[in-house]
Amino acid sequence: MSQQYPPPGPGFGPPPPQYAPAPPPHAAPQQAPPYAPAPQQAPPYAPAPQQAPPYAQAPQQAYAPAPSQPAADGPDFLAVDKRNAVVVDASGVAFESSGLSIEFRWPEIRSVHYQASPSGKALMVAVIHMDGRFFECVVEAKPRSRLQEWFPQLAWVLGHYRPAG
Repeated sequence: MSQQYPPPGPGFGPPPPQYAPAPPPHAAPQQAPPYAPAPQQAPPYAPAPQQAPPYAQAPQQAYAPAPSQPAADGPDFLAVDKRNAVVVDASGVAFESSGLSIEFRWPEIRSVHYQASPSGKALMVAVIHMDGRFFECVVEAKPRSRLQEWFPQLAWVLGHYRPAG
């Protein structure tokens, strides 16, 4: 029992025209199209600048190396665990979370908030940026009693740099 299918309908029409065949490899090269820029001659090289010999003397003045950070003028707070850290000092607030760091200078901080985590095992510090963005860092307190040490220290340091809150 073979069943006959009706012939296919008109479909999408006739097949597209064939592409032009590639020129044979032994054909003469074609000229560049008229819109291509004409090849230009390379400009002559300028003379090399004179360099000081490698044995030149060092400058007469010796400078002390610049310090990497300015010295802190006031108190600082540091809370650290295995992955995260919070630093509050004269320059502002810095968070480090799993190797990524972000620093907030005092002029760009609207407010700083802190509290214990719901489990009571970590310090949660939040910085509200002047443009309204919110950043948070959570530092685990081991032993748990360390959390109770951090609160008065952090309150005192924040009160030093941000007396109005």
